[in-house]
Amino acid sequence: MHYVYILKSEKDNSLYFGSTENIKNRIKEHDRGESKYSKTKLPYKLIWFCAFPNKTKALVFEKYLKHGSGHAFAKKHLI
Repeated sequence: MHYVYILKSEKDNSLYFGSTENIKNRIKEHDRGESKYSKTKLPYKLIWFCAFPNKTKALVFEKYLKHGSGHAFAKKHLI
């Protein structure tokens, strides 16, 4: 399984969209500041995730969420 997730910064309420094979480990990496983009906005709260049967489908959905209509979709339906 591959996961797409949304984190919300408790510092400035910004959203971070990501994907991973190991969601528990990836969230721990974010919490430790090991992600270049997200480390300046710690701490984060996991607010949504979804499992996909393969990496390709997860990456396509993650890319969609990170752009225009996908970002609006996430705000309206997922968070």
